[in-house]
Amino acid sequence: MTNPTDTSRERKRAAVGTAVFALAPATAAGLVPWLLTRWEVQSPVPGGAVAQVAGALFVGAGASVVANSFVRFATEGVGTPAPFAPPKHLVVSGLYRHARNPMYVSIAAAVVGQGLLLGQPKLFGYAALAAVPVAGFVRFYEEPALARKFGAEYEEYRKNVPRWLPRLAPWRPDH
Repeated sequence: MTNPTDTSRERKRAAVGTAVFALAPATAAGLVPWLLTRWEVQSPVPGGAVAQVAGALFVGAGASVVANSFVRFATEGVGTPAPFAPPKHLVVSGLYRHARNPMYVSIAAAVVGQGLLLGQPKLFGYAALAAVPVAGFVRFYEEPALARKFGAEYEEYRKNVPRWLPRLAPWRPDH
């Protein structure tokens, strides 16, 4: 039987590790777009107010998905999203019932949102270029590592939940 104090300690450690790992998405979705644009708004913004409102929604949604995912990794997974401190349990709740990689998708959405909000098309190019190594990392490192660690549980999840484009109805595991 697991000691509740040990579990609490593990969750606290996971929360701290996850908070430190937050530097990665903050860099990809915040620092790099700022370095590329200095967050200058082009005048006029292509698409006008409609594009800016859509951009603000993308940025807000992206940030909230990343925050929600981090909480799930620390509490449910008892680990972090970082490869060097992975979760002990497979995270398959919340938005992970719709897509296997909501964090990567939301980071891209936040970058695209900034492109719309600022009228800075170079951010669309950055999002597209950044997607290439991310897709390779997911396909050739992350998915095989999860399959080794979680075996049949991950295979069932992988068969039922798409990698990038979310399914409309949430997946409900049998167990």
